[in-house]
Amino acid sequence: MHWLVRPETIRKLWIAFIAILALTVVAEFFVHGHPHFGIDGWPAFSAWFGFGSCVIMVFGSKLIGMVLKRPDTYYDE
Repeated sequence: MHWLVRPETIRKLWIAFIAILALTVVAEFFVHGHPHFGIDGWPAFSAWFGFGSCVIMVFGSKLIGMVLKRPDTYYDE
């Protein structure tokens, strides 16, 4: 079995990704940003914006899939 498929490896990767995200959010409190708008100066704005963008892309792709979906017999004669 490949090492990326093992459940213990998947769990360790999730923990690592969550830790990295938490560290970047904490690091925002120590770095002076230069916000152009009022909202992008909020703490953890980048994390929430990225998450929201990802959610919108997933639901948007599902919507496009429902609109463009064809039946299995679409190319049959």
